Amino acid sequence: MNFDLLQKAANQARGLAIDAIHDRASGHLGLPLGCAEIGAVLYGDLLNVNPSEPRWLNRDRFILSGGHGSMFLYSWLHLAGYGLTLDDVKAFRTKGAITPGHPEYNCAPGVECTTGPLGQGIANAVGFAISAKHAAARFNTAEHTIFNQSIFCLAGDGCIQEGIAREAAAIAGVLKLDNLVLIYDSNDITLDAPLHKSQTEDVAAVFTALGWDTVTIDGHDMAAVADTIRCARLETNGRPKLIIAKTTIGKGVPEVEGTTKGHGEGGAQFWEQAHAAWGIPAGERYYVSEDVRSYFSGVKAKREAAYTEWSETYQAWCAANPDLAAELASGIVACEQGVCPKESGKAIPFFSPDFADATRSAGSIAINALAKAEPYLLTTSADLYSSNKNYISGGGDYSAETPACRNFWFGIREHAMAAICNGIAYDRIFRVSAGTFCVFVDYMRAAIRVAALSELPVTYILTHDSVAVGEDGPTHQPIETYSGLRIIPNLDVIRPADPEETAGAWIAAMERNDGPTALILTRQKVDTLNSIPAETRREGVLKGAYIARKEKGALTTIIMATGSELSLALQAAEQLGDGVRVVSMPSFFRFDKQSAEYRESILPASCKKRISIEAGITALWWKYLGSEGKAIGIDQFGFSAPGDLVLKELGMTVESILEAAK
Repeated sequence: MNFDLLQKAANQARGLAIDAIHDRASGHLGLPLGCAEIGAVLYGDLLNVNPSEPRWLNRDRFILSGGHGSMFLYSWLHLAGYGLTLDDVKAFRTKGAITPGHPEYNCAPGVECTTGPLGQGIANAVGFAISAKHAAARFNTAEHTIFNQSIFCLAGDGCIQEGIAREAAAIAGVLKLDNLVLIYDSNDITLDAPLHKSQTEDVAAVFTALGWDTVTIDGHDMAAVADTIRCARLETNGRPKLIIAKTTIGKGVPEVEGTTKGHGEGGAQFWEQAHAAWGIPAGERYYVSEDVRSYFSGVKAKREAAYTEWSETYQAWCAANPDLAAELASGIVACEQGVCPKESGKAIPFFSPDFADATRSAGSIAINALAKAEPYLLTTSADLYSSNKNYISGGGDYSAETPACRNFWFGIREHAMAAICNGIAYDRIFRVSAGTFCVFVDYMRAAIRVAALSELPVTYILTHDSVAVGEDGPTHQPIETYSGLRIIPNLDVIRPADPEETAGAWIAAMERNDGPTALILTRQKVDTLNSIPAETRREGVLKGAYIARKEKGALTTIIMATGSELSLALQAAEQLGDGVRVVSMPSFFRFDKQSAEYRESILPASCKKRISIEAGITALWWKYLGSEGKAIGIDQFGFSAPGDLVLKELGMTVESILEAAK
């Protein structure tokens, strides 16, 4: 490792960052300048990657948890030969650029995940590490090792302070993820103030207590950085690694370095003085010297040679293990393209007409049927497998000793669970579900939002879906939750009414490759709607809404419902007469994507008398109800009492529908 040349590269990476941020008068200098030596060691030598094949299965993963420091990542991806041009760097933070303000997945090659909400990148890295351990256990053989990558994450003080970081670090220690290296950019500064204003704990002691190895180094001492990272990669002692790198925020700009002013763009105005200090020729901007470019060309060639050697091993593995190769390929296809609905539908048997249970129980049957057919399907729960019923029977419990197993126990850590699942999903080898009570999904919301933004096919199993939870009271009775989730762009929220709609919901979730799906399931038993053909119920979910009861004769009234209230709508329609249509609307998201002709066939504009009923707030129903409609819902918190009584008192009854129809 040529430290002199890498130091030169570090300073030129600083130059790229300050130039781009100066041109935009926007961005964050602190991390790109403070961590330049770390970037030089990783991208200039130690990362096992191939920029020409940025999605290589066995690449090391690098996650920039402090995503505000995105110019750190863009500078090093440019220098390392990932295909980011100087024009891309110059287009930083402009419309349509592959170098947006925070790194975004599927935007620039080499960006492993969308980061910026502080702390989530740490949990994403834990997900990547779990995926790597699971893949190695499932696919490596005595003769061929095709998975042995390391996961590197760079995080700052703000990431460490977020509660999700502690949640994720704890589970990483429990699972003994010794393939995970967290580099803590410890500069003792946050955006507003010196760190001592808000943090006094001994971070090394905390992580040691959580089962991590910790070491503190000078983050600007390139030899120390290199030796420590190299040792962390080689040490397989069942403990994840924390490298506390003491750095100076905004290093190289004396006017702001080491202060809160070094965090943002304030120092960019001093670019000329900084250039001179870094050895960048006067008047040059976006400067990279020929010797630095030549060095990185040589590094890239070595990486391509290592990739070629791995590829030969991979081809030999495929030839020797065709079944394993097919399994791996099926997982990748399921992540990249989704699962054909016909295949998922065949995997889930039709339910007996006598089935009488909660939709969470139907969901258990569905996920287990899918798990038998789809070996890449994994599942997690926040200490609620017995309630969510998303445990894969026979799948075993994942641990350091049993990394090939398929059920993950994350404890009562909803936020970390969701972000860890994002990490697994970013890796694009396995499909994963995460379970908790519906009302607790708000703990996960930040990670769900990023999953929707990043188009990750994660499935959320959210049970105990209404005030029917009963005696647990309003703290556990979701009334705003469905609508709160429905307003997240690209999140499909499905509230099925019976077992066949639940099967359809799972088929819909597996079909998706471009975003997450939330399945909203009951604890209480629901009616099996045998008056509707099973195929109609399943296929109807895929379209978001369908006619559950067609009017006989002239259409006078439409009743719309989801979930457990659909049976109430059907009962009321029988009493109201021949002119009443009942529409099941399990997914607003899917229905809104249908053609205008299909939507009109379900909700004809000519019928103005419309009623909706759902055990939740009514606000989002008005786009379907129109000005003459009537929404039956729950626009208040519930109360503690038996579930049937709560439903009755809050108007979830046939009588409420009949009254509205009048």
